Amino acid sequence: MDEHRLHRQWMRHAIGLARLCPISPTAFSVGAVIVGADGVEITHGWSRETDEKVHAEESALNKLDPDDPRLPHATLYSTLEPCSQRASVDRAPCTDRILRSGIRQVVIAWREPGTFVENCVGVEKLRERGIEVVELPDLADEAMSMNRHLKL
Repeated sequence: MDEHRLHRQWMRHAIGLARLCPISPTAFSVGAVIVGADGVEITHGWSRETDEKVHAEESALNKLDPDDPRLPHATLYSTLEPCSQRASVDRAPCTDRILRSGIRQVVIAWREPGTFVENCVGVEKLRERGIEVVELPDLADEAMSMNRHLKL
């Protein structure tokens, strides 16, 4: 299977995870999947999976040892651009967590609008540090669908 089809397949899985999020009037519903170099899922997470403030990428990464040797060869799929700043000041932005993890590729469906955080620069921050970021804008509408109650 070609890389683009694989990206779409894993993003659809992440979109399914985003549908599991408890609805919130103050946060996006996001799904995330971490896939190893062998094409097998390592872990996944979704917004508010373990507490009301946890982000999808954070939830997935929290399930792994920070030094997991699979991470530098893994791809992270997130339905929404990873945050570059957080309203929850006691938690690191997801871009910082991704950079610390060693993950080298991130695939997203849509960029974060200015609904809660003005000027998210997650994609730019990752690319500046050498992370390959792939965008799948053709899946953006589907990835946004569970967030229609918010002002996008």
